[in-house]
Amino acid sequence: MIADIRIEGLQRIEPGSVFAYLPMKQGDTFTDDKASEAIRALYATGFFNDVQVATQGNVVVVQVQERPAISQIDFAGLHEFDKDNLTKALNSVGLSQGRSYDRALVDKAEQELKRQYLTRGFYAAEVTTTVTPVDRNRVSILFSVAEGPSAKIRQINFIGNQAVSTSTLRDEMQLSTPNWFSWYTKNDLYAKEKLTGDLENVRSYYLNRGYLEFNIESTQVSISPDKKDMYLTISLHEGEPYKVNSIKLAGNLLDREAELKKLITVKPGERFSAEKLQATTKAIVDKLGEYGYAFAQVNAQPSIDQANHTVDITLQVDPSRRVYVRRVNIVGNTRTRDEVVRREMRQLESSWFDSTRLALSKDRVNRLGYFTNVEVTTTPVEGTNDEVDVNVAVTEKPTGAITLGAGFSSTDKVVLSAGVSQDNVFGSGTSLSVNVNTAKTFRTLTVTQVDPYFTIDGIKRITDAYYRTYQPLIFSTDSSFQIVTVGADTKFGIPFSEQDTVYFGAGVEQNRLQVDSATPASYLAYVKEFGRVVNNIPLTVGWSRDNRDSALVPSRGYYTQTNAEYGTPLGNTTYIKVDAQAQYYYSFARGFVLGFNLQGGYGKGLDGQTYPIFKNYFAGGIGSVRGYEPSSLGPRDATTGDPIGGSRMAVGNIELTFPLPGTGYDRTLRVFTFFDGGNVWGDPGQGGTTTGANGLRYGYGVGLAWISPIGPLKLSLGFPLQKHEGDQYQKFQFQIGTAF
Repeated sequence: MIADIRIEGLQRIEPGSVFAYLPMKQGDTFTDDKASEAIRALYATGFFNDVQVATQGNVVVVQVQERPAISQIDFAGLHEFDKDNLTKALNSVGLSQGRSYDRALVDKAEQELKRQYLTRGFYAAEVTTTVTPVDRNRVSILFSVAEGPSAKIRQINFIGNQAVSTSTLRDEMQLSTPNWFSWYTKNDLYAKEKLTGDLENVRSYYLNRGYLEFNIESTQVSISPDKKDMYLTISLHEGEPYKVNSIKLAGNLLDREAELKKLITVKPGERFSAEKLQATTKAIVDKLGEYGYAFAQVNAQPSIDQANHTVDITLQVDPSRRVYVRRVNIVGNTRTRDEVVRREMRQLESSWFDSTRLALSKDRVNRLGYFTNVEVTTTPVEGTNDEVDVNVAVTEKPTGAITLGAGFSSTDKVVLSAGVSQDNVFGSGTSLSVNVNTAKTFRTLTVTQVDPYFTIDGIKRITDAYYRTYQPLIFSTDSSFQIVTVGADTKFGIPFSEQDTVYFGAGVEQNRLQVDSATPASYLAYVKEFGRVVNNIPLTVGWSRDNRDSALVPSRGYYTQTNAEYGTPLGNTTYIKVDAQAQYYYSFARGFVLGFNLQGGYGKGLDGQTYPIFKNYFAGGIGSVRGYEPSSLGPRDATTGDPIGGSRMAVGNIELTFPLPGTGYDRTLRVFTFFDGGNVWGDPGQGGTTTGANGLRYGYGVGLAWISPIGPLKLSLGFPLQKHEGDQYQKFQFQIGTAF
């Protein structure tokens, strides 16, 4: 009978923790089997190097020797990895500061470090571990890394390809041999995950061209003895291309066969394409989803004729059951009010399930910009077979920001900016921002408040207050002429559809014209007519539509907007100003995008008044006609010859964008060629200007576009197509944050 249990040798571990693992207690009968079981249990904890169990009369004595605790984990020789990243990798295998030292665990950590280096192509990396005892039964662990050279892919060879060239297949792969841009893309470093993806790309390439018998027979990866070079050899079987003999629908078509047949993009007589077949089945599933069949399935059943190399395809349609939505549940919005998310939902409760409206709902919630992730799922309601719940799980992100920025452009030199913004004030969905920008030619202070749901019907209200200074002649004259504008305006955006918004607004502003002796005569004439202080009360109306696939790097779709501004007689100047812009993008090959941009403006003074010079258009440079000095085109002052802008403007751009050679299909780094045309014209009745060679100006050139960490960066090298006396040219130009 055990009268007592005594633990000896403990330093850091509490006795209660040991007793919790012991398979014996006071009052039990002590046996050799219980002693062996106790030793095994304590060893299994990983806390001890040695465990002994003995008896002293009726007292059981458990003598333990604790394993040292890990006091510190450090690294030496790191260049390729950040210390924090490797620390996280070791945590994933169980090695961390404060844990008990275990040599087996340290060996496992060594292997994990080597694996991390293998993922980046460092096959010669060696890891040496040094364990140093310190005070209080602790140890310090140092992992010394000799990284060595990274192994580069020197050759990628294909065996068995006859119909498709090796160069074409290499273009389908991310992995490649070293080139000028491998330092950026890292595509010359072997990774098993990348190779798996590349092989699927090759497989898809063949299947999309009818090679149904295609198969990758083997893949060999070899490395040179010095572990610097890698060689990939891929053996494949192409087979013969197959044509589609017939394609038909079967199953429960819900009496909508004619409608569903219109969705079939695979045509008899053409080569089989897995991509087209997949798009067809998805389109039919989506169409059935619009009618409430949330669990519809379409299975493609091919019947292959190997003798004639044809395939008959049967699309077996199973709409399953029609369901409606019981509830829309929103979770994860700890700060954002429930109504802010719910009002973006186009899938309503107690209505038939509609996959199109559900996808649109997800897009609208994503466009709010308040969440890092939006997941929309459906779950069947227990006890029913015709109800589902829609679950919208959001992950919130900080929506407030303080920004300090500095940039440099070829025209304004140093550009400084600062701002404070909150896109989701008190979780209400409204935004408030204060921004300051200053550069050589301008200074701007703007306060903006946006309420996207000013009314329950989704009418948006935008309120601006601003202070601006602008020196339009700074590049072409010694004049310090400056326009100082202080004003405020309010606009209301009324959605007429999911893509169309019409804007109505009104504002009030004051323009101060600061002239000097070098100011062009036409500007002086305007000041003489209206004075140095001109008050303006404009009314605006506008419309916009945007269905581009991306606002940052568009590859298809179009964008249009128009805006009309009327200077009312309540101010000192009466005028009309109309602006329009249209963009269209078309991708005719993978990575190749053809973009068109057309914009124009027209302004005219009313009631016999001169069109206000502070509303003048300017052209030239990035954003209009590249190859010319910024704002240098159009009318010039008869006295000084300075560009003074005009009341009419037309600019057109054609741009062909394609991947930078050697970077694969990276959309963040692209090359483009362009052809620009346009000019600015003054009011025929406006005095003090010369017309000269005032026809359209054309420019062409090449450039580089990069989505950099500080924003979209565009560099261009432009050349004028024809030259006229007085034109000012600037070949190299760059700017951050432009689309065209």
